[in-house]
Order: sequence, then structure tokens, then C-alpha cells
Amino acid sequence: MLAKVGELVLPAVEGSGPVEAWIIDDTGFPKKGRHSVGVARQYCGQLGKQDNCQVAVSLSLANHDASLPIAYRLYLPEDWAKDQARRHKAKVPEAIAFQTKPQIALEQIKAARTAGLPQGVVLMDAGYGNDTSLRTEITALGMSYVAGIGPNTSVWPPGAAPLPPQTRSWRGRPQTRLQRDGEHQPITVKALALSLPEEAWQTITWREGTADWLSSRFARRRMRPAHRDNLLSEPRAEEWLLIEQPQDETEPTKYWFSTLSEDVAFDRLVDLTKLRWRIERDYQELKQELGLGDYEGRGWRGFHHHATLCIAAYGFLIAERGAIPPSGPRSSPQLSRPAIPEGYRPRGATDQTRTPHPELDRYDAAAPYRRPCQNSPEMPLLQRADPQDGTNSRLLTQ
Repeated sequence: MLAKVGELVLPAVEGSGPVEAWIIDDTGFPKKGRHSVGVARQYCGQLGKQDNCQVAVSLSLANHDASLPIAYRLYLPEDWAKDQARRHKAKVPEAIAFQTKPQIALEQIKAARTAGLPQGVVLMDAGYGNDTSLRTEITALGMSYVAGIGPNTSVWPPGAAPLPPQTRSWRGRPQTRLQRDGEHQPITVKALALSLPEEAWQTITWREGTADWLSSRFARRRMRPAHRDNLLSEPRAEEWLLIEQPQDETEPTKYWFSTLSEDVAFDRLVDLTKLRWRIERDYQELKQELGLGDYEGRGWRGFHHHATLCIAAYGFLIAERGAIPPSGPRSSPQLSRPAIPEGYRPRGATDQTRTPHPELDRYDAAAPYRRPCQNSPEMPLLQRADPQDGTNSRLLTQ
């Protein structure tokens, strides 16, 4: 059903522009007890802390004007996946095994590519971007990404790299892995950011907010990710490291890796990075307006049926919104004017060519809803003599 929703709604999304991003994310639903499918003590984004909740992973296709979730699946924690009694009671399909959230997201991306959906840059927060294997798999699929990362992520700064495998002149197996020594060590992205000169930072505006245009200070550098590259035989390819430090902050607050092309414009890189906000808007509207978080059942099938119907309703609203200006067509089609028949006279126009009829035109027509005019009666007056000059004046008695 979600595939059919995408087939019907994506043309409305693309009506305002091509799909630019594939956004992967998850959302939490606070729950009590332990019998609702997939419920466990885990991080809940809605609460902003660890608590009892369910978590679902989704993939949305988006541009700057609209977005649509096209895949949605409940995350089944490992203790749930191994608990056959609870699985049976909640009717979890046998084919569903434990998968991490990044593994579920990667499976959704592969399914969307197989379905031939319009491609975009994969956007993700640090909960997914910190997974090196996920980023590697996305690159292997031939897709670019912008991935949030933590401040302790290790990188090779510009001009630095691990040592190549050393050749040996004596007997023994030759080295096949990259090497490090005291002078060849990676640094954290936070350390790199703090070492940047002031001229490396630029103030960039990316979109209009509710009150004003949104802008912040950014810096970017080309570097190589260093996570466990001592297990590799070749260094990883260079990527963009994007760093944000707002004006009122004393140190950087956010970091991203990106495999967008080396010649991508700075403002374009920031614009695509910040496009991930659309998934937050999706979840807000799905929960507050369409009841995504109001499911009261406990089963696997009911959970996904409820979410699918909410997403279908959301897709309908997207399609309707796309048909109404200013999202809809900018100009209305020109209608052809019908030909005016010969002798046509607008209703109410004076006919100067009609035949006179003296016997009918004897009296003027009375104005409708108007009383006939009557002469006002004369007001009674009294005569009074002026004592100074003896003349008479008249006084009104009423």
C-alpha cells in the first residue's frame, strides 16, 4: 500500500521540483508495560531521553517544498527478537530477525532503488552517520550522502594520511594494512574545528524561517575519515567535513561528513544538509494532525496498518496542497471566448431601434417601492410687530 501511495503522491511532490534528498530517520512512541510489540527502554526522540517506548525507522523522499515517507518499519530490539513467547503473542512474522536501525535503513534504501524511485542525496543525523559501515554501503550503491557525526569522530587533516603497508626484506608474510606511528595519528573533528583560523568561517543563510531567515557560521575542509582504517589496505577517499558554530556559541555544535562532489558550492552544501529538517516536519504533522502516535494495539500487523493509513492520509494532504496556489500552478489556463451572435444585446441596454407605440408610452413608469411625492402642508405663522422700526415679522408656531 505504501508503494501505491508513493506512486500517486510523488508526482505532486515533484510538481514543485525534482526529488533532492532521501532522508532516513526514526521516531519514538512512549509506551507503558512490556507487551506492546517492540517496546523497550531505549532512546525516545519525542521525550529526549531513555524511556519505555517503541521506535520506527522510515525513509522519506523530499525536496524543498514537500516530503513523503515511502518506507516505515518498527525496530525490534534484540531481547524482543529472541523472545519467542512475546513474538508469538504479538504475531511478529517469522522472517523478521534482529536488525540494527542502520541495517533497517539500508534495507529500505536498497528496496527504493530496486523500485526505481527518483534518487537524491541521502541525509541522516548522527544516530546513523556514526555508523561507518552504513556510509560505506551507501557509497557502494553509487549514492552521495550528508551524514551527521559526533565531535569525537577521527579524521586525517588536510596533508596527513596513514602510512602505507611496509615491505619487508626478510622472510614472512608482507604487511597488507595501513600503518600508524607517533607522527602519523588522526585527530578528532572537534580538534580540527578548533584549529581553524577565523577566515575559514562564513555566515550562510539557507532558508526562511517562521520569523526570519535562518543563518549560521560554517566552515568546511576536505579530509579523510580515519575510523579503523588501520584494518584497511588503502586509505579512505577524501570527503567534505562541514562544521557549524553559531554566532553565540563558543565552540562548534554540529559536524557532518559529505560525499558530494569536490566542486559543490558552499551554500549548496549547507542547503542540502539543512534539508533534513523536513523529516521533523513530517513526524510533527503525522503525530499531531493525523494520529500516528495514537495506536493502542499491541500487535505487529496492527502497528504497521495504523501507520500506513496515517501516511496515506498524509499523502492525500500533500497532493491536495500541491494543487492549491501558491504550491499549485502559477497561471490558470486561458479559456477561449465564445463568439457573440449577431444582434446580441446585453440585458438592460436601451433599445434605440424599437418601434414606437404612442398608446403605450403615455405615462412614466412609477419607481418601484417608492411612495408618490406629496406637497407638504404650510406651517402656521403669527405676525409680530418690531417695536424699533414698526415692521412686521413672522414667527413659526410649531
